[in-house]
Amino acid sequence: MYRIDIAIIGSGPAGVSAAITARARNMSAVLYGSQRLSDKLEKAHEILNYPGMPRIKGPDLAQALRRHMRDMDIEITQEQVTAVYAMGSYFGVETASGMTEARTVILATGVFSGKPLPGENEFLGRGVSTCATCDGNFYRGKTIAVLGFGSEAPEETKYLATLAEKVYYFPARGRELDPVPANVEQIGGAPLAITGELKAGAVETAGGKYQVDGVFVLRDAVPADRLVPGLVMDGAHAAVDLQMRTNLPGCFACGDLAGTPYQYVKSAGQGNVAALSAAAYLATL
Repeated sequence: MYRIDIAIIGSGPAGVSAAITARARNMSAVLYGSQRLSDKLEKAHEILNYPGMPRIKGPDLAQALRRHMRDMDIEITQEQVTAVYAMGSYFGVETASGMTEARTVILATGVFSGKPLPGENEFLGRGVSTCATCDGNFYRGKTIAVLGFGSEAPEETKYLATLAEKVYYFPARGRELDPVPANVEQIGGAPLAITGELKAGAVETAGGKYQVDGVFVLRDAVPADRLVPGLVMDGAHAAVDLQMRTNLPGCFACGDLAGTPYQYVKSAGQGNVAALSAAAYLATL
């Protein structure tokens, strides 16, 4: 299988900066993310300290980043990365469409701001899934719950509804379904816990318990150490040195994931450093 030089996960300023530097250094790279680049950036009212772009609004900076990417023929792969495995001489980057082999990985995923529900981590892989496309077929004709925290949750829930017999959908604010498939019941109460014995079997709310065969927890991001088994964290952040190196050789982290301050200019600079560090690492192989 052909191995790319760098898999860049995250399309905010840090990830885009890393992709630009990778292209400038003639490294093969895949940038995983969204055409929106970053929800946080799109919502930024005004950015005062981005050099050369005084008082620029977030959506305008996002457009400038897209223009730069188009000029350098950088495309975004709109697939959610569900896991990254350190395989010794390379990393296996898992998405719904399969596994990509990358010689290095740059994590620019941002900081996971949510709090896992009780039972979410305990039952992961045992009735709890984070990827509708990956695991939906296992629940054909069954009853499932979908916890819709992520921006893509409505569309993914509609897809799951074509497979499952019954879907209980717990939408976060602004994630309601319209229209609602006939076999989907939207639940107003917030999920409090995922419970079960050997595997996940129910979602509990203040109003009652919903018995299911499986639970899909759909978020825009997952904690970095769950995405990359073995990654050492420093609180909510990946532990890195000044070259953006993590404890895993060939794995780098940048932007908000690498710690405060949460500034776009800092993220872009660290993305550049991470890509240069990846290039230096590749030169030693």
